Amino acid sequence: MDRIARITLTVALAGLLLASLSCAPGPNDLEKTADRDGRTAGFFKGIWHGLIAPITFVISLFTKDVRFYEVHNNGGWYNFGFVLGAGLFLSGGILGRKKRRR
Repeated sequence: MDRIARITLTVALAGLLLASLSCAPGPNDLEKTADRDGRTAGFFKGIWHGLIAPITFVISLFTKDVRFYEVHNNGGWYNFGFVLGAGLFLSGGILGRKKRRR
């Protein structure tokens, strides 16, 4: 590989890394704070929100009252439950692929 190709590859990889990092979300200032009912969403609520995420996303496009993600959550456990629930719905559970026997 010649010198110009290495420089081009390095610049392209650096640009890709910078673009990837610029998409990272910022901090959630409402994390670990209660909602108007005095509650924060935890692990099980995260699983439920992950399971219904595709439906919630579509509804959130048309209304201001529905949010895709609960901002009043308890942090890591809610996030883990949300990802687990979304994974169960999208790839590992309801819509998951089944191997067919031949």
